[in-house]
Amino acid sequence: MKHSAKIFWKKQKQEIFKDGKYSRVHKWFFDGGIELAASSSPEIVPVPMSNASAVDPEEAFLASVSSCHMLFFLSIAAHKNYSVESYTDTVIGTTGQNKKGKMAIHQIILNPKVVFSSLEIPSSDQIEKMHHVAHSRCYIANSIQSKISIHPIIK
Repeated sequence: MKHSAKIFWKKQKQEIFKDGKYSRVHKWFFDGGIELAASSSPEIVPVPMSNASAVDPEEAFLASVSSCHMLFFLSIAAHKNYSVESYTDTVIGTTGQNKKGKMAIHQIILNPKVVFSSLEIPSSDQIEKMHHVAHSRCYIANSIQSKISIHPIIK
């Protein structure tokens, strides 16, 4: 199975590329027809060379980890006949030097809050086990070296 995306950037006419003061704003195109404005993080490359309202690679990376985990969690809950009403996650990534001395997102913390229907609600232990299995099945989590912690928000 292959997955793809198209990334497009073009130098603006007034920019002098060699001076490093060129726009990092670009487009991401996905197979379903979605097009997103993307940019370097304004924390890494200052505005106006970055666009704070665009998606940056670090945000996209964190969103893909969270989304993959959520999709597996939902499938596990459905398989166990639990009805999920909503799932919200505020994922946080921390950068620092990795073992090779390179900057990397070295820790990812998922903070999923799952609301189940009132018919049958799993115990805290069952929820944590479902998160553990979801993490072990997530393709994205299995593809990266960052440490990922899951902190379910359980009422």
